[in-house]
Amino acid sequence: MKTCIACGMPMKKESDFAMGDTSKEYCVYCAKADGSMHSFEEKKQSLINFTIKTQGLDEAVAEKAVENMMRQLPAWKECF
Repeated sequence: MKTCIACGMPMKKESDFAMGDTSKEYCVYCAKADGSMHSFEEKKQSLINFTIKTQGLDEAVAEKAVENMMRQLPAWKECF
């Protein structure tokens, strides 16, 4: 099982991978329509919105939590 380098999601099924391509290192949720990976800022905002929606945090707290999580992911290590 692979883990998405951009969000940490476990990728178990072919449909979990960007464009269903199991050679990709990122998931369907981290891919643009053309199959390329979202930028750092796009993914950060998406994760902030997801965190606010699912955990009910305010934006500042969600942003800090997302930044802490993203620091651990291979795709973003050079962004911090």
